[in-house]
Amino acid sequence: MAARASGETTVTSVSILRPPLRTGDWDLRVRAIPLDFDWVLLVIDDLSEENRVAAVRRDFIANVSHELKTPVGAVALLSEALVAARDDPKAVSHFAEKMQIETERLSNLIQDVIDLGRLQGEDPLENARVVPLPEIADSAVEFVRGAADAKNITLALSAAPDSDVFGERDQIETAMRNVLANAIAYSSPHTQVAISVRPNGAIVEITVRDQGIGIPETELDRIFERFYRVDAARSRVTGGTGLGLSIVRNVCRNHGGDVQVWSAPGEGSTFTLQLPRYQKSSQDNSSSIEEKP
Repeated sequence: MAARASGETTVTSVSILRPPLRTGDWDLRVRAIPLDFDWVLLVIDDLSEENRVAAVRRDFIANVSHELKTPVGAVALLSEALVAARDDPKAVSHFAEKMQIETERLSNLIQDVIDLGRLQGEDPLENARVVPLPEIADSAVEFVRGAADAKNITLALSAAPDSDVFGERDQIETAMRNVLANAIAYSSPHTQVAISVRPNGAIVEITVRDQGIGIPETELDRIFERFYRVDAARSRVTGGTGLGLSIVRNVCRNHGGDVQVWSAPGEGSTFTLQLPRYQKSSQDNSSSIEEKP
């Protein structure tokens, strides 16, 4: 009405509640352009995703700033203590070891932040290729074997053939490493972590089962949030950054899949990564035919 009355283009922002079972609003920008014969052209832009990404970015920066304060502050205090105890070799050794731990934690946090930032802005299909998951699973198991051996945790791998996916190899291997590292970190010594890779119709499921402390049902919806830790004290001991599972979920969703979790306190956890299965086309199996003279 305002555009028709004034004869000039008007722009306004509108928020509309999403239908049932959906959260949040639709954020719309509406432009009303008056035409001849009392007609008005409405141009509607959906800004919901743009605003969501902006909010995620703001939260991410705020969270990173908060999380960096702890290890940076610890390193600063330890360096002061190290200087003060320079004449005491035993104290110097003690504070130097603590500084190494905090430095490693800071390094892990920075690397996870880089990985997550790259995943949120990278399209895995730009450099996609056929990825043999049994091979990737074997590589991921070897990567975490040292951590498992240190706790006398047995790693049991079972991988079925024809379990290929189409995507970015490094992203998928990073996700598998993170799930395995998480299972080992939250498992007691002398237990087992089982990894299975198997096709299930149009998807491939990567299942990691541990016999660890488990996750309360009230926490299951939050474990994939950035920087969220079920047991903050245990994460400080294990060096966890709270980003590993967030990276896993981003990798799966970037590839058109998802990740599911089942867990119960004292019974362990089962994480299932679901990725679209790569199926060979008839052209992949075709062979050249020689012409007879």
